[in-house]
Amino acid sequence: MTAITFAFILHNKVRLLVRSHFCYLCIEGRNIKKDEFMKKSRILCLSLCMVVLTACAYTQKGDEMESKTTENKVYETENSMQQTETFTAESKVTDVMEDTAFQGYGRLIFPVDIDIDRSLKLKDVSSILPWYSEVSVSKTVEIVNYMKDQADSGAQIFYDIYSEEEKEADPDKRDTGLFFFRGQEGAKTAITNAGGGFMYVAGIHDSFPHALELSKLGYNAFALIYRPGAQTACEDLARAIAFLHEHEDELQIGMTDYSLWGGSAGARMAAWLGSYGTAYFGEQDYPAPATVVMQYTGLSQVTGAEPPTYACVGTSDGIASYRSMQRYISQIKSNGTNAEIEVFRGLSHGFGLGEGTVAEGWIDHAVAFWKENMR
Repeated sequence: MTAITFAFILHNKVRLLVRSHFCYLCIEGRNIKKDEFMKKSRILCLSLCMVVLTACAYTQKGDEMESKTTENKVYETENSMQQTETFTAESKVTDVMEDTAFQGYGRLIFPVDIDIDRSLKLKDVSSILPWYSEVSVSKTVEIVNYMKDQADSGAQIFYDIYSEEEKEADPDKRDTGLFFFRGQEGAKTAITNAGGGFMYVAGIHDSFPHALELSKLGYNAFALIYRPGAQTACEDLARAIAFLHEHEDELQIGMTDYSLWGGSAGARMAAWLGSYGTAYFGEQDYPAPATVVMQYTGLSQVTGAEPPTYACVGTSDGIASYRSMQRYISQIKSNGTNAEIEVFRGLSHGFGLGEGTVAEGWIDHAVAFWKENMR
């Protein structure tokens, strides 16, 4: 990794960290002057990048040697599979985004609100996913190859949720839509929502892997790409729920007993739609989900209208306190609604599927909870 690339990545992380802090302060009702806050954040970002550029100038040569050693050790398997896979760990992110199989929506596979260096490889995707942990290179490669295989076979894997007229009226709606991970015909449906602090959408780690695993179990799963921002994100999820109900027969899916899944900010979206419903966010009133599945969120407000809820979180999460999540689930249960939480010792924020960690297999527990609460 070059000094320029490393500084580029750091700038993204610091910028999003500061912007996210502002966003969450606003959600909590704190009175913050945005212009002043963002001016200071830009100064901080630039200052840190200058420091890193200076440091990297002295270490770049060593980094290059270390990189070659790491590639030889870690990616021998990927290199041996290059003849049978379109994309490998060494493929560039932009090669995926610009592949003709994904024409019109390739940019949405990775965060559109993050500046992505054209030299960034799939093995380094974690660098554009601030706040996340346990990002799996092999899972990233599996997902993009699955998508390409599906698209090349003629299957439609992406669906717009807004009309052209709506997108012309609000251009931000062009960066929304649903990625479809097909299960069995007529099977029940899950909608997965990635987090990203309402600053970006971390689908490649926080919703695509979940949707893929659910499809392997036979369920029809959709991963939503939404407009960052708490209100707009919920409006987009409400529209997605409406879209799937309206096109249930065409898509050959079952919307009875559907479930909403989410991590971090995406968990807030799932919980809010589960509690307040689609009409609250501007759509026709559709049935509530049979289950909400939440990962690592600090949401604490209980309305009394929550659907059955499964949650999981790590004890070392510095963003979403596991104790807060325990209290949240306890309150839901005290209202007479089925709720369950798993707490994983030592895990930090954003562990996704948690493969190779103490959380591995949690998704099977969540599916069992969903099945238990199907009406």
